[in-house]
Amino acid sequence: MSVASDARVSELDHVLDGLVEQGSTDRNLLQAVVAKVQGAPTEAHLATLSSDLFAVVDALDSSVALRRALTDPATSPRGRARLAHDLLDGKVSPTAITMVTEAVEVRWGGGRAMTAALERQAVRAQLFTADRAGELEETEDELFRFARLVESNPDLRNALSGRAVDLAARENLVGELLAGKATDSTVVLAKRAVAARERTFDHTIEGFVTLAAAQKSRVVATVRVARPLTGEQRDRLRAVLRRQVGRDVAVQEILDPDVVGGVRVELGDEVIDGTVVSRLRSAHRLFD
Repeated sequence: MSVASDARVSELDHVLDGLVEQGSTDRNLLQAVVAKVQGAPTEAHLATLSSDLFAVVDALDSSVALRRALTDPATSPRGRARLAHDLLDGKVSPTAITMVTEAVEVRWGGGRAMTAALERQAVRAQLFTADRAGELEETEDELFRFARLVESNPDLRNALSGRAVDLAARENLVGELLAGKATDSTVVLAKRAVAARERTFDHTIEGFVTLAAAQKSRVVATVRVARPLTGEQRDRLRAVLRRQVGRDVAVQEILDPDVVGGVRVELGDEVIDGTVVSRLRSAHRLFD
């Protein structure tokens, strides 16, 4: 392997360290990219890997029998891998086949758990593509903003979530809304989010934002404020949160008139409420 390739592997290994909390199986699947891609992975390699894995996920989602066959514990791991090769050889890239065979050799609780894990790898490959293009943080921010736009517009939310509307039509709507306004990776991932694997469009796209932050070993802090933070305020808040969690923090800002003043921070399951309303409620409770 070349020096350039070694540098890429080292870089991807650093990313893996930030993804441990996603689960050891996820980490092993992503490690397959590091171990099997020959030479330095280019944007084209990664974009192809992403689209190929998404295609495999769609095929598995459409066939219960296929999912069962590829996760059947009665079949040996080698047998399941041979079946994956029989189905995919010549149809997707060798790296995608490696990822799928790595997945089918694992013992899963069910076929949908495997397809969900493969889709996460497809999302990560697309985020690697954005990173190579110098657009990772831009993509992360655009996904977050688009999710907020959909959340705040009931008609748009219903249009993208309505199962009565053909999936392709909903994906086309996303493409039209983002055309010329977002990175290619944002458009690809926003379209994927319409399928709402994680219950809702908003929830799914927020999961993509979390994966984007994790790629740089960061966590996402959703910050609700009455008016935009200044650059200095944002830097100070990021520094405070970094000290608290021991990792870099991606601050995603939401303007919320209900905040009144101060700031409300949502960091994973933890909420730090420093708003004026919260303080008034606390003071009121003291005199109850």
